[in-house]
Amino acid sequence: GMSGGGKSTAMRMLEDAGFFCVDNLPVPLIEKFMELLMTPNNEISKAALGLDVRADQSFGDAMKILDKLRQNGFIFEILFMDASDETLVRRYKETRRMHPLCTPAENRVEDGIRKERAILAQMKKQADYVIDTSKLLTRELKEEIDRIFVQNGEYNNLMVSIVSFGFKHGIPADADLVFDVRFLPNPFYIDELKYMTGNDKGVQDYVMGFPEAGEFMERLEDMLLFLIPNYIKEGKYQLVIGIGCTGGKHRSVTLANELYKRLKDKGSYGLTISHRDVK
Repeated sequence: GMSGGGKSTAMRMLEDAGFFCVDNLPVPLIEKFMELLMTPNNEISKAALGLDVRADQSFGDAMKILDKLRQNGFIFEILFMDASDETLVRRYKETRRMHPLCTPAENRVEDGIRKERAILAQMKKQADYVIDTSKLLTRELKEEIDRIFVQNGEYNNLMVSIVSFGFKHGIPADADLVFDVRFLPNPFYIDELKYMTGNDKGVQDYVMGFPEAGEFMERLEDMLLFLIPNYIKEGKYQLVIGIGCTGGKHRSVTLANELYKRLKDKGSYGLTISHRDVK
């Protein structure tokens, strides 16, 4: 996957799950390694290989080798770890690392990311699973890895992120769908609820006590259960659903939590929730 996309973290999680892991194996050794796994006395039942551009090798050769292995009856799956360009740039700046494809003449992280995407485009296209880690916590990534490779559950590459926010702080720049819930009465003006958030039962009971809140959730759930399978069919990897109120602490948080509960376990897509403006 992409450098900074979470491949090393995923490899550690697979190792914890009982996989024999080899990171950054040179491409010419892939076939030999697979053959060793098939020897009669081999005790390794699950193995994971990590490949990235740091090896300065042809990924065209890697795809040829993988195609040959499949033709020869070897069974394997490709997991591609990805993240948005903005997220990758931020991660590099936080760690103060240079991108492996940067040169003295082109030392901007953005240049390295652009080159890397071009190199890995075919690998990503042929991947069995694509996990976008842009909005994933480590715990959430572990849940996705476990679901695919430990529980052997059905998995689609779409990651749905529900984000509550306050309009006075701006709409999330990466939101695909935005819903305005300021039509509901504001708990901010209730003294005992003012300093609570939609994570507190008092606010939840107040907001969901209005019939309009329940009807809104029914209609929103119905629409998303129609849209999500169609997004999956079209190959979309990331869907960000923004739910906003004035300050992003009461109504939007309550309804985002309610939507998460309604969508959880309704499909084979990944699902996360975050409250941007709750400190």
